[in-house]
Amino acid sequence: MHAHLFRKLVGDVDAAARPGDLVAVETPQGELLGHGLFNPRAEIAVRMLTFGPIPPGIEFWKEKLQRAVELRRDMLKLDAAGDAYRVIHAEADGLPGLVIDRYGDVLSAEVFSLAMYQRSAALLECLGQMLGTKHTLVQIPAQTHGQEGFQAEPVRSPGLPEDVVVTEFGTRFRVRFEEGHKTGFFCDQRDNRRRLAEICTGRTVLDLCCYTGGFAVQAKRLGNATDVTAVDLDEKAIAIARENAHLNQQKINFVHADAFGYMRDMIANGRTFDVVVLDPPKLIRNRRELEEGTRTHLDLNRLAIQLVADGGLFLSCTCSGLLEEAEFLRLLQTAARQAGKPPRSDSAAPAAPGRSMQILEKTGAAPDHPVAADCPETEYLKAVWMRVLKTGV
Repeated sequence: MHAHLFRKLVGDVDAAARPGDLVAVETPQGELLGHGLFNPRAEIAVRMLTFGPIPPGIEFWKEKLQRAVELRRDMLKLDAAGDAYRVIHAEADGLPGLVIDRYGDVLSAEVFSLAMYQRSAALLECLGQMLGTKHTLVQIPAQTHGQEGFQAEPVRSPGLPEDVVVTEFGTRFRVRFEEGHKTGFFCDQRDNRRRLAEICTGRTVLDLCCYTGGFAVQAKRLGNATDVTAVDLDEKAIAIARENAHLNQQKINFVHADAFGYMRDMIANGRTFDVVVLDPPKLIRNRRELEEGTRTHLDLNRLAIQLVADGGLFLSCTCSGLLEEAEFLRLLQTAARQAGKPPRSDSAAPAAPGRSMQILEKTGAAPDHPVAADCPETEYLKAVWMRVLKTGV
């Protein structure tokens, strides 16, 4: 059974049930299915917590937190890799609508349901005692306000610092909470950043949509790349990326520019790179944006592939969970075939033969972002590693 019960599937509701309440869920025949968190204002009316007759009590919540901590610390041993990782990954850790990342002494939470917002303070206090952290931050994405039918400001613990410096495989990164996307830093790409660095030694690297420079800084510091260029349109993100390079005493060429315009300029100048990373922000937030977001992914990849040197590596990512892997792969194949072709059918420019590619590997989020078997939406990040060749080679 899926962990989400949509409003159209919900029949009779006890008049005493209020938004955010823990409720028992029964079949139309009166058979008890389990217990979940209720919000009649939301499209997802019930987010299931348990299946079976026993309602979740205080020990249930503590056990979920403890098991999540044990996964990260005992099995994955993430404390050895650094002090920035995801501690709670929503449905995959049995806490639907809640994600929590650790950044040093700060627990940064993002809530996607009213019920979890109501319980976030108690959960963070308990989790902080387990991890020994000192500060908390709770943020509510703008779309959650509309989807869940409530308004709330971010909640900060007293003395919460404006930023912290965390480590990832020995590399230092500054996390600014006021200016960060989501919880502040993208821990999901941690292992992909290290994997890419292993390939970058002695090579030139282009990091497109670099945000605060994660791939770029690791390519230079861990990978010892000869030259790294990183591009992003977000001026504040580029400023933090420059700080991150400085923190690690690395020289990186950061460019504050729109990725489309930058790529077109580099193509016109005949510039190529041995390694190209394309990791755009989430382009498909709901099904209404699926067509346009897919088209934007195609356009970005078509340009990026042209900047990969013959025989070079192209790492293309999408964090849009609604873009299925099979469709993403088809999109990449189309982008390779169309690489170099004029953008308009009436263009006088000669048609280029496109590029061919070899898929070397497909990866996703780091294992501190597990996937719930009954909620496949928790598998969202797709990263495809490709060797790009001239057609006919």
